[in-house]
Amino acid sequence: MGGGQQQLQQLSQELQALDEEIQSLEDEVSDLEAEKDEIDEAVDAIETLETGSTVQVPLGGGAYLRAEVQDIDEVIVSLGANYAAEQDQSSAVEALRRKQDMLDEEIASVRGEIEELEEESEQIEEQAMQAQQQMQQQQMQQMQQQMQGEGEDGDDE
Repeated sequence: MGGGQQQLQQLSQELQALDEEIQSLEDEVSDLEAEKDEIDEAVDAIETLETGSTVQVPLGGGAYLRAEVQDIDEVIVSLGANYAAEQDQSSAVEALRRKQDMLDEEIASVRGEIEELEEESEQIEEQAMQAQQQMQQQQMQQMQQQMQGEGEDGDDE
């Protein structure tokens, strides 16, 4: 019986670890989707703004500064690895769309990992239920044996 309890505890720990990993991956998907949304906003702005438009430029710490767009064909786009390049309007949009495609692939990959972990979690849950049922059956058998043993003892008196 002690082995059954130990097995249940081990399965429970595995489930908890899987749940934590799934939650971490779901958080990662949320972050990636938020980054995609930011890119959408940037693309919308690049496509709709014109030279001379007034924009609010974030300075950090929740502070913004109003500024006028000098030239919409001078968009600085992050290339990754702390590099950025100045691009014209259409090239900037293309670069941002490529980033979105890469994010879509990464999101799909992480979601695939989540599905695999959820399947593994379901299998472990089934194992835990089977182990618990076995323990209950063993307890019932022990109780029946004890009751039969007491009944036999009562006949001797």
